[in-house]
Amino acid sequence: MSATTTYDVTGMTCGHCEAAVREEVGQLPGVTGVEVSAETGVLTIASDAPLDDAAVVAAVDEAGYAAVRRS
Repeated sequence: MSATTTYDVTGMTCGHCEAAVREEVGQLPGVTGVEVSAETGVLTIASDAPLDDAAVVAAVDEAGYAAVRRS
């Protein structure tokens, strides 16, 4: 069963930004898909296990941006 979680990401401006976030978040355990848009600032993660919000925020931070989970 796959679940999706959405985050607001600030600081992205281009496709390179999207790729950096996609690469970092895609390495997290349980992640099966990553959609990210610099235009809307939205990151949607598909996963087959519950995600650790702190790990997602840390991965986005590693890429150079800030993320906040949407409630």
